[in-house]
Amino acid sequence: MDINSVIANRVRQLRDLQNLSLAALADRSGVSRSNISLIERGESSATATVLDKLSAALGVTVASLFEQPVETPVPVSRAADQPIWTDPGSGYIRRNLSPLIDSPIQLVEVSFPPGRRVAYDTAARDVDVHQQVWLIEGMIEVTVGESHWTLSAGDCLAMHLDQPISYHNPTTKPARYLVALVSQPYKPPRRSA
Repeated sequence: MDINSVIANRVRQLRDLQNLSLAALADRSGVSRSNISLIERGESSATATVLDKLSAALGVTVASLFEQPVETPVPVSRAADQPIWTDPGSGYIRRNLSPLIDSPIQLVEVSFPPGRRVAYDTAARDVDVHQQVWLIEGMIEVTVGESHWTLSAGDCLAMHLDQPISYHNPTTKPARYLVALVSQPYKPPRRSA
């Protein structure tokens, strides 16, 4: 099954599980009904930004949109079976590394082309998602809300997925990094007395 079909089936499955109409998902995500319909039919290759909006509206991580149903969970994810997707907007390539088992942890490898940028208008989700980015090679600039970091090989940045995030590779060489995501039930912030 090609990756657009995987995404199509997963978006439709998650929408059906939550009893959301196309219009309701469009309202929640800010993605048009027609665009969602094209994605669910596998007729459109959504950008990373659109997938982020849909995943936030569905209360899951972007990595969850690449999962395929399995009859019997297997604790090993073979390299040849790991879903690979290329963002049509920025050209970055993501590989979902995690096995398809019930786990709050997801691992993703990203190869980010030189001179490219991708931005996510990450919104609050029904789950609390924490992410760490460990740069394996190259350099990337990461902006989380109002904060900005330049990462070099070996650096690791932790963030909470509840505000806009952008990635930029300012160099002439690709960057490669590992993303680790942990999802937990959403807990509203505590208010001080």
